[in-house]
Amino acid sequence: MSNSRFTRRGLLKTSAIAGAGLAAPTIFTAGSAAAHTNEPTGDTVTLGFNVPQSGPYADEGGDQLRAYKLAVEHLNGEGDGGMLNTFTSKALQGNGIMGKKVQYVTGDTQTKSDAARASAKSMIEKDGAVMVTGGSSSGVAVAVQALCQEAGIIFMSGLTHSNDTTGKDRKANGFRHFFNSYMSGAALAPVLANAYGTDRKAYHLTADYNWGYTTEEAVRTSTEAMGWETVETVLTPLTATDFSAYIAPVLQSGADVLVLNHYGGNMVNSLTNAVQFGLRDLEVNGKKFEIVVPLYSELMARGAGENVKGIFGSQNWDWKLENQLGARYTGTNAFVQSFGEKYGFPPSQAAHTGYVQALLYADAVERAGSFNPCAVGEALKDFEFDGMGNGPTLYRGADHQCFKDVVVVKGKEDPENEFDLVEIVEVTPVDQVMYAPDHPQMGGAEATLGSCNAGA
Repeated sequence: MSNSRFTRRGLLKTSAIAGAGLAAPTIFTAGSAAAHTNEPTGDTVTLGFNVPQSGPYADEGGDQLRAYKLAVEHLNGEGDGGMLNTFTSKALQGNGIMGKKVQYVTGDTQTKSDAARASAKSMIEKDGAVMVTGGSSSGVAVAVQALCQEAGIIFMSGLTHSNDTTGKDRKANGFRHFFNSYMSGAALAPVLANAYGTDRKAYHLTADYNWGYTTEEAVRTSTEAMGWETVETVLTPLTATDFSAYIAPVLQSGADVLVLNHYGGNMVNSLTNAVQFGLRDLEVNGKKFEIVVPLYSELMARGAGENVKGIFGSQNWDWKLENQLGARYTGTNAFVQSFGEKYGFPPSQAAHTGYVQALLYADAVERAGSFNPCAVGEALKDFEFDGMGNGPTLYRGADHQCFKDVVVVKGKEDPENEFDLVEIVEVTPVDQVMYAPDHPQMGGAEATLGSCNAGA
């Protein structure tokens, strides 16, 4: 794939990747200091998988962890190889990373930033992890990314959708494969206009942390640009389980669309409460009342059951992509087969992005010929690849954000089985969701990566 597809838009801005930054805890071996934090000196290398195994995003975290374990098997030459067989880079040979067998440690973020930082810190200082990956909460991802920057460790974020992760809080040591709030808004707005018209009044319920804020802003900005009016925005606690008190005022607001900027268990509960209040049976302003969930997954659809039918949203990836839309999304079936044979059900988008991040890190080490995070960062910067299930993808150097097509979905009205709950409505081409690195929603011109930190 040539560079012209992306660079002709003038959106690529490479960032300076300098030498080591702040000092950090370093593993010492054989009486000499490592060249960088936790440089592997034996015949193994340790990765840190930091995911929510409890809390409102535990379902996503569990699936992510399954995928990470599968990635380790494939990196070590076990199983069928999965996406190693379809990935356009052929640096990985199934003999570990740089000939070192991959091992891993796990942690529970509890969907809490403080717990996630403590877990990641232990992985780095006690377990010698050379890379940390995970998330399933943007608040967690931003916090752990900052910690890894300070420690001189690469952070390959997992499920994090807030603009902030590669926007105002971007870091030279951090990389995101998952898409973001801006992309969801850009992809969803035309679909919503086509389905519901341009004369709508929207009421937003928004999770009270950085992901909720940026998702509300992105969807609100995109829908207002096409003619929608925003009548109210209300923040809800991440710890909430009953949203009845937040749903009731919607009935008197004059809104005819409810946008639920909620994820995981929050979305399952708030959507269930909204349906219980009869919102989907209402007619307001002469229009059928509608509900939109900007970001959701098959896991959430399973939790929401019948309530998710007909609900529009967006996804980073879907396990049916290659079967429904062909070879552009090569790699999807290879991953689905590997994951399905191991666990007995299809992978979620959380699983997919975690698996891909693990392979992308390992591949970058091989191509760089080094575990040094600054060398790995250079290998990932402006890296173009394919065969990982999303079609042609760019890891942009200016902000370490992946750019690729965005999947627009809705809850399937007549599922064929318990796993076939989401229908792919369309796939928005990458060109329609790209933006300049200094876009206002990304922190503007003041948002910079800073310098790479190798730690030691």
